[in-house]
Amino acid sequence: MSAREPVAIPFGPRPEERVQLVRPGARRTYPEDVLARLEADAATIVARYPRARSAIIPILHLLQAEDGYLTPAAIDFCSHTLDLTGAEVAAVATFYSMYRREPTGDYLVGVCTNTLCAVMGGDAIHEALVDHLDGVTDGTVTLEHIECNAACDYAPVVMVNWEFFDNQTPESARTLVDELRAGRPVTPTRGATLCTFRETSRILAGFPDTRPGALDAPTAGEATLAGLRVAREKDMRAPDHAEPDAAAAAEPPTDSTPDKPAPAPSADVPHPNGTAAKEARP
Repeated sequence: MSAREPVAIPFGPRPEERVQLVRPGARRTYPEDVLARLEADAATIVARYPRARSAIIPILHLLQAEDGYLTPAAIDFCSHTLDLTGAEVAAVATFYSMYRREPTGDYLVGVCTNTLCAVMGGDAIHEALVDHLDGVTDGTVTLEHIECNAACDYAPVVMVNWEFFDNQTPESARTLVDELRAGRPVTPTRGATLCTFRETSRILAGFPDTRPGALDAPTAGEATLAGLRVAREKDMRAPDHAEPDAAAAAEPPTDSTPDKPAPAPSADVPHPNGTAAKEARP
């Protein structure tokens, strides 16, 4: 290579990386019947907000429910509906990991590998599922590793379509994905029997969750309540809030360092333009 020959240095993600919104097979436009249905649903969502642009989060969930991930058609629809630029919509769509940018199966299985879950076996669970699924792309299960499932008291935790499966092991996780792939009903540790990823996305867009038991309030489990139980057993209480003493409040704060008189102003005061301006002494 000649010393004068230019060297091309590509920046940004590679075309095969999963972060791409534009990918082979992704929709560029919606058919007329789909477009009419989405416009009606979007109007219902937008009507809940004083400003249309505030509806961007649920609108993106609505569009994700259509294809199982966000496509260029979704970005265009959202920008047109909310009077936003494509760049503004794409910035939100690519910022949140809850929005998918590649085809996703009926069940999105997320394995937490953050600190506590990793210590308790999260990494082993993820490795076991990678090996067990062996690149399966049958449209049923999509596996991902995530940083935190916000359920450290039940570590290691696996989530399927954002529903919790607590205290997992490599063996129980393999059984879980086998049940999902077989099409059998699966009920998480907390919550109603699972629905598909697209159905979950529609629920997150703000439409009714009609699953039996979906609206039943889950109760906190023993692991979550352990600290409260110990506090009650030991009669541990937060200190009472006492009003400050009026006399003490009136006293000025004390400082161990005695007040020092302010230095006399210099005759030469620096001027913003770099020169010195003479200031009259009192």
